[in-house]
Amino acid sequence: MNAAFVGFPLSGKSTLTAAATGIPIDPSAMPHARKAVVKVPDDRLNVLSDMYKPKKNTPATIEYIDVPGFSLADQKGLEDFKRYLPEIRKAELLVAVVRAFENPSVPAYRNRVDADADLGEFRDELVLADLETISNRVDKLIQSLKKPSKSHDLEKRELEVLEVCKDALEAEKPLFQTLTNDEQRRTVASFALLTLKPLLVVFNVSEDRAAETDPPVPEHAAGVVNVCAAIEEEIALLDADDGRAFLEDLGLKEPAGARLIRKCYESLGLVSFLTAGADEVRAWTIRKGSDAVEAASKIHSDIARGFIRAETVAFADMIENGDFKAAKSAGKVRQEGKTYVVQDGDIINFKFNV
Repeated sequence: MNAAFVGFPLSGKSTLTAAATGIPIDPSAMPHARKAVVKVPDDRLNVLSDMYKPKKNTPATIEYIDVPGFSLADQKGLEDFKRYLPEIRKAELLVAVVRAFENPSVPAYRNRVDADADLGEFRDELVLADLETISNRVDKLIQSLKKPSKSHDLEKRELEVLEVCKDALEAEKPLFQTLTNDEQRRTVASFALLTLKPLLVVFNVSEDRAAETDPPVPEHAAGVVNVCAAIEEEIALLDADDGRAFLEDLGLKEPAGARLIRKCYESLGLVSFLTAGADEVRAWTIRKGSDAVEAASKIHSDIARGFIRAETVAFADMIENGDFKAAKSAGKVRQEGKTYVVQDGDIINFKFNV
């Protein structure tokens, strides 16, 4: 799983990425996309590790990509945006960082504080980038379909889907609202379209607003969160006790890193199931709604291929009874089949034969 942090210059995007990853900003790396793999905090793993004393404790991870800031106010900024598009297209989730505080260091022409307008400007550029991609492909397909070929029917079906996309984009409608079935999405998967990706909006607010409740989710976005990046960067550099005290003084329950990861999961529709034993306690990331076989495939394709059943217990039931054996004696361990929809926090022992 990966998420690209994108935004205008001086929005606080790199500061937020540093706070979320605990890795200080490296000025020499600023012209390039920076990447960092972050462990997903999950207290359930610690509880299971205390229970099983495993050799390994393996949390889920997320890769953050800090894309250099770009301005859409001039030709150079537009060229920068296009140069960074390949990195942005690789991401599963776009995290748009929008400045919502006064900043004296921002040039006068950009010193407005209008987060909604900035977000709208950024969204428009995503739509235009997708429209360019789709239009180019539509033109090629129209020319290709004028000549007989073995791929004629396939190209005709592709053109039908792309024309739907083009009409939506020309109406400034993002594609995640337009392509509603799996077949359509498979048709355009190779294009890595930007408006087909979930968009998490981060409003970078001033310190006095750091503890505010998150605002309503903006139109066309999958989620939203308020963060004061400058304060969060300071907290990330403190030791655990001082960091907790700082958070309490600000009225915050957890640091930005944990909040962002949770919002990323929600925006992407992800959950975690757990496996536990003497060798390893581990969290596995799956899409919400995944069945038992899909979950098994995350561990190994052989487990999915030879699936027999999934011995499953909810995390709360496991803890209430003390361990897996006790939960089984209490009738809390279920024998689930292939079509079982895995729930967040399920502890699963897969039975298989290959």
